[in-house]
Amino acid sequence: MSLADPSCDSAPFFSDDDDDDEGAGESEGGRRRRAAEEDGVGAAEGECPSGVSPRRAGFIVAVLCYINLLNYMDRFTVAGVLPDIEQFFGIADGQSGLLQTVFICSYMFLAPIFGYLGDRYNRKFIMCGGITFWTLVTLASSYTPKDYFWALLLTRGLVGVGEASYSTIAPTIIADLFVNEKRTKMLSIFYFAIPVGSGLGYIVGSKVDDLEQDWHWALRVTPALGLVAVLLLLIVVKEPKRGAVEARPEHSLQRTSWLVDIKALGKNRSFILSTLGFTAVAFVTGSLALWAPTFLLRAAVFTREKAPCVSENCDNSDSLYFGVITCVTGFLGVASGVALSGWLRKRNPRADPLVCAAGLLLAAPFLFLSIICAQGSIIATYVFIFFGETFLSMNWAIVADILLYVVVPTRRSTAEAFQIVLSHLFGDAGSPYLIGVVSDALRRSESYLWQFRSLQISLLLCCFVAVLGGASFLATALFIEQDRDLAEQYTHSGDEPIVVPKRGRSTKVPVSSVLI
Repeated sequence: MSLADPSCDSAPFFSDDDDDDEGAGESEGGRRRRAAEEDGVGAAEGECPSGVSPRRAGFIVAVLCYINLLNYMDRFTVAGVLPDIEQFFGIADGQSGLLQTVFICSYMFLAPIFGYLGDRYNRKFIMCGGITFWTLVTLASSYTPKDYFWALLLTRGLVGVGEASYSTIAPTIIADLFVNEKRTKMLSIFYFAIPVGSGLGYIVGSKVDDLEQDWHWALRVTPALGLVAVLLLLIVVKEPKRGAVEARPEHSLQRTSWLVDIKALGKNRSFILSTLGFTAVAFVTGSLALWAPTFLLRAAVFTREKAPCVSENCDNSDSLYFGVITCVTGFLGVASGVALSGWLRKRNPRADPLVCAAGLLLAAPFLFLSIICAQGSIIATYVFIFFGETFLSMNWAIVADILLYVVVPTRRSTAEAFQIVLSHLFGDAGSPYLIGVVSDALRRSESYLWQFRSLQISLLLCCFVAVLGGASFLATALFIEQDRDLAEQYTHSGDEPIVVPKRGRSTKVPVSSVLI
């Protein structure tokens, strides 16, 4: 099927259920074509119930992966040059932690808005607008002068607008293009971009800083790539029909109000418990993402393997090494998690939450050893970080897949947004700042010993939170089968009843029964 096939046209910006209105003025040929499709005769249309050909669906996933990689690359470029930023502005650990916290808070509070819009309007144009804004604000943040740390905080906070517009919507587009094992495979490819993009952020940030001897240039790489992303969105991506690949197109699943959606999600135990588990993942990854390179530098200074950072251009080799480890472990973790859950599903329908629980419970002791061993051997620390991050990365694609099969199609963007809010509110929105504040509180002096020791003790919080996350996923396994069946069998429209007369008496019926 060609990309210009009229049967697969994208939805207008106000993507709503207007099929019946359009059918009123439909030609005889159009009615015959529609009847053939309904009877299963239209083979060409049957190949793409989503309205998107299989070939184009693959290109769409590739573009979405590219943008996801850029998002995380930009997010962790700051962490890659954090020692330079601390020296440039003369700030303490608590203020450094705010750089991540203000971004996550903005991202978190805007996610529900974009989730609401994504469930009701054209997702392609929402993402285009958000990513354009993200590109401009990121570029503006690279021109922050020395005495204006507040301006860097402000611009990093505004970056969350673009990421919220994308992260809540992109997984739902993939969900409307693929089903079952193919969807899991595509989501795993999409979520490869998280650890790989994060690692590239450290690598690109540290190398550009070394080449230019100025951390500002590190923040100017992703805006240029962001403009390419917007063009690709406009040219390649097409809005798929919601729920059509699941033989439940959006006109057969009546949209409900936002409050009804939230109430339904609140009663979904698998969704709530898996979100709590993912919150633990966010807490740990958010803390490590910002503080691990700085911790490794301070450990090297403590063991006298490196000289202290006394100028604006610090030794960022640890950011480079940590970035490489993050890329490799992310690839291995996501791939092994998806492969293991796929293999276990044939034997145990609760495989997904059990694999997530195992990942977190195995990550906790390795992270503990990496933090404790830093004072004796940097090499041992890197080895334990490698295993800890590999197990931690097993969750990304699986958690997204859990959400998509326990939530009905018309609530998925809202569910994504709700999960983003909870996981960031209690996860990485506050964890970098919390680690920094605890480190400042524990520090008895400004000696290199206490700069290292205070941060070391504060990072031990991550191990405890990882164990709590594993327990949440174990609890998810108790309800996953029931909630998946409820989502698959869902047919109720959920709209508010109205009162109409019936044989002389008033009775309540759904609005959809009257407004045909």
